Amino acid sequence: MTANPAKPANTPLVLIVRDGWGENPNPSHDSFNAPKIAASRGLAPTDDMLRRNWPKTLIKTSGEDVGLPGVGPEATMGNSEVGHQNIGAGRIVPQESLVMTKACKAGLHTNAAIKTAIERAKSTGTSLHLLGINSDAGVHGLLDHLYAILRACKSLGLSERVYVHLFTDGRDTGPYTGKEYARQVEAACAEIGVGRVASVVGRYYAMDRDHRWERVKLAYDMLVSTGGPSSPRTEVAIQNYYDHPSGDTLRGDEFITPTAIGVPAQIAASRIKSGDSVIFFNYRGDRPREISAAFCFPDGEWAKVKPSPDSGKVGFDRGTKLNLHYVIMTEYWEKLLPHVQGIAFPRPPKMKHIGGEVISSLGLRQFRCAETEKYPHVTFFFNDYRDEPFPGETRENPQSPKVATYDLKPEMAGVEVADAVLRRLAAADCEVFIVVNFANGDMVGHTGNLEAAIKACATVDAGVGKIIDATLKRGGSLIITADHGNCEQMYDPETKAPHTAHTIYDVPLFVVGEKFRKATLRGDFDASGWFRPEARAARGRLGDILPTALAMMGLNKPAEMTGYSLLA
Repeated sequence: MTANPAKPANTPLVLIVRDGWGENPNPSHDSFNAPKIAASRGLAPTDDMLRRNWPKTLIKTSGEDVGLPGVGPEATMGNSEVGHQNIGAGRIVPQESLVMTKACKAGLHTNAAIKTAIERAKSTGTSLHLLGINSDAGVHGLLDHLYAILRACKSLGLSERVYVHLFTDGRDTGPYTGKEYARQVEAACAEIGVGRVASVVGRYYAMDRDHRWERVKLAYDMLVSTGGPSSPRTEVAIQNYYDHPSGDTLRGDEFITPTAIGVPAQIAASRIKSGDSVIFFNYRGDRPREISAAFCFPDGEWAKVKPSPDSGKVGFDRGTKLNLHYVIMTEYWEKLLPHVQGIAFPRPPKMKHIGGEVISSLGLRQFRCAETEKYPHVTFFFNDYRDEPFPGETRENPQSPKVATYDLKPEMAGVEVADAVLRRLAAADCEVFIVVNFANGDMVGHTGNLEAAIKACATVDAGVGKIIDATLKRGGSLIITADHGNCEQMYDPETKAPHTAHTIYDVPLFVVGEKFRKATLRGDFDASGWFRPEARAARGRLGDILPTALAMMGLNKPAEMTGYSLLA
């Protein structure tokens, strides 16, 4: 690592991530652009002040600029995991999904973990269950990876007792796209000659990440037992939920009630039972954790999971633990790894000299803060999949509110997050480097509720304003940005439906601090430049944020940190 000058004075550098707050380049979208509407109503005075008074630029958060496929309008949209990993690493991080997609094209019949699970099911006459996201959004998984597993089954001679359990999306996709994706899956099963869709369940239940075990239990019970809701056909199950949602705020694919598919004999045969094999084909690590823990944790570990914020209960009664051969696509969680039987794509070695490690190696202290919905992002993902904090790294995670969907409380825990940071800024021993995430723009953006998203932006704006004031009072400086876009487009004029997914638009970045008032940043702040490749080519990306922060702190970046400072 490059030698660094003397430690910076006890003046903090605060990095604020306004999660899901992008810059929409389409003026025709102004009527459903939540940040812009909030500003027009006087609800975002901090954002207005930043745009008027401080150096600013736009940075890229999608496609090849963050290690995902595609460029410009064809880019794969970024997400919070990819975004925080790129920010924390200070470089473009090639994403595991690219490695997996390449392997899928070559054929997964030679992948040791996949092959073992398939051959085990074949030799023992037991079932193989394929679990994962019913979506091609590329945030949590890809249907192409499911199809590659089905083709591997065919190559290895397993054509019966292969059951597909679809976790419907509606969050990173349109809210009513589940039927079309299910049709694609069923067509692929028919073409390959392997597999049957055995259940559908909204990701709200099967992919919870906030320890709301009451939701996970409903998905688990449907997967392992009969007697719950069922439907003879997949499309019928999905349409039935569209017609009869379980609540006004629980509409669309994300919330589909756990439903078994088939006639009674088919349903009984396709439940997950002791002796069966399971392959979970999602590749993003945060949302498969809880339901995988329910399947894999021994009783002692299961009894120690974090309690539900709703009921206070630890886990749920899963009955006798099933004896499964459980394969995960990648390393979802360090605590889970001793209890699975295969990992299709083990993670590469941890990156060296990422941002948190650089700060720690200099004997400097750092603070990370986000509410529980985004806590893994400022810790686990920011630290390149490290669960344990670096020496000198402290953390705080206010509990996200106990509501069915966050449009019911768009403030979320934004006030508590801001207060936690303000306490550190007021402390005599304030950390030198502070990372804070405001989840509201993204989490409320996913609901498709425009008015709620406007309130969410107002909450974030107020919290950011207080943190700016406290930081400047202490003589510190700030970077304010986002990990990806979302709430700047709350409606899809093509589908004429709420837009609930992330966007591929660039995001604002502001530098605040008396030393930087006259600074010039690389790139530009012309939203229409998104349509001009030559303008976007000059812009920075998420991997440039940490090099910029280190430069603002008077610290050298290590050679491995290949991003550039945005200070021109």
